[in-house]
Amino acid sequence: MQDQSISLEIISPDVPAPELFEDAAAAVDRLCALYEAGVSFLCDRFNTAMVEGHPGVRYRAFYPEVRLTTTTFAKVDSRLSFGHVAAPGTHATSVTRPDLFRKYLLQQIGLLLANHGVPVQVGLSDTPMPVHFAVANRAGVTVPQEGAADFTLRDVFDVPDLNTTNDDIVNGLAKPAADGTEALAPFTAQRVDYSLARLAHYTATDPEHFQNHVLFTNYQFYVSEFEAYARAMLADPDSGYISFVSTDNAEITGPEDEILSSGKMPQMPTYHLKRAGGGGITLVNIGVGPSNAKTATDHIAVLRPHAWLMVGHCAGLRNSQSLGDFVLAHAYLREDRVLDDDLPVWVPIPALAEIQIALERAVAQETQLEGYDLKRIMRTGTVASVDNRNWELRDKRGPVQRLSQSRAVALDMESATIAANGFRFRVPYGTLLCVSDKPLHGELKLPGMASDFYRTQVARHLMIGIRAMEQLRDMPLERIHSRKLRSFDETAFL
Repeated sequence: MQDQSISLEIISPDVPAPELFEDAAAAVDRLCALYEAGVSFLCDRFNTAMVEGHPGVRYRAFYPEVRLTTTTFAKVDSRLSFGHVAAPGTHATSVTRPDLFRKYLLQQIGLLLANHGVPVQVGLSDTPMPVHFAVANRAGVTVPQEGAADFTLRDVFDVPDLNTTNDDIVNGLAKPAADGTEALAPFTAQRVDYSLARLAHYTATDPEHFQNHVLFTNYQFYVSEFEAYARAMLADPDSGYISFVSTDNAEITGPEDEILSSGKMPQMPTYHLKRAGGGGITLVNIGVGPSNAKTATDHIAVLRPHAWLMVGHCAGLRNSQSLGDFVLAHAYLREDRVLDDDLPVWVPIPALAEIQIALERAVAQETQLEGYDLKRIMRTGTVASVDNRNWELRDKRGPVQRLSQSRAVALDMESATIAANGFRFRVPYGTLLCVSDKPLHGELKLPGMASDFYRTQVARHLMIGIRAMEQLRDMPLERIHSRKLRSFDETAFL
């Protein structure tokens, strides 16, 4: 029997026809208007359908899109790794939440206009907007689970489609559309909406709070230190920081304010020390393991952060190391396995000079050691990341041999994943670890040792990460986003 939903009349909102823009602000304003029109249409029809039942028609709204067509090979500043297309043709991307991404869109569209000297077109894409994502930011509106309504939801509204929600663009697998149009941005609107929803679920904070500089850690001990630092910054009117956000979106603006949250910890508790324009710092406690590291970075990547750093604990692999020493990763032995299908292990993950310099300077600043003396407490080398927390309990001849051959100086479970996903998503990355045990040399992480170690080292380590981020914040964006992260045929949008 034929599916009756296919033959239903499709009703869509009335919106302006596609229009060319030579001004980035005007183009983003139109994106916002088109998006809001689609969201309002779907939310209104959804609320009515939940009360009155099946409407007898199908409702559909489309994401807006930005489209650029060039006919010549533009001569652009070769130092820039983004902001231009490589060859003549048409490039387009669907857009969601232009309110959230306004600053990003202004910058990216502005660069296109400046570098190519042709207008951009703003109109509707051919990608339907799922009702789940449309109502996500409307207070008091939720989509019921399948079967809760009097009709089948997908008969009336579009729902998320995982067949078109993927990482083909960033993985280098995307093909041009049937008309030859190529991707303009690394993520489609549905892919972004999917991650925005996942972020709110995993971190218990809304995407609006995320800052451009993200610190990842694998221990809860860093959180209390981060909150203490945040309160100190809020007490300083000259710090530039304006608020601190904890889980459940609990936000404070004063150093003595109480954080009112449910106390229920999400899978990856996240905290934001906010600054105007997103220039603050976000701290994500990803816990232990490469799976969490991949999950967090998979979703944070759509926010296009300026940089992310891993500041966690590791096992020191050299007898010359001491507990509390630092390891600045300049290479990674990838035995985490969670990214092998997206980024083969034969792909090198290069160290990024700007990040490395910022981290080394931050260590010197916090320890008051410089030059050759810095080698007393910091070692630069290969970090191995594995997927087995108790690797020491297996036959160690194989693992130890590989560690030795790779010249690894430290081992953890997250750093290579975070760096590799930074490489894959074109997000500048770095790693500074702190040695918390030396299993190959009989110094295990035992309760008494750990307590003393955490008490003396966590604050210093966290401050090094913060200082590094503050240095990166003061750099021009085009300097941080290295051309090393860009392939032969890249999207114009960062």
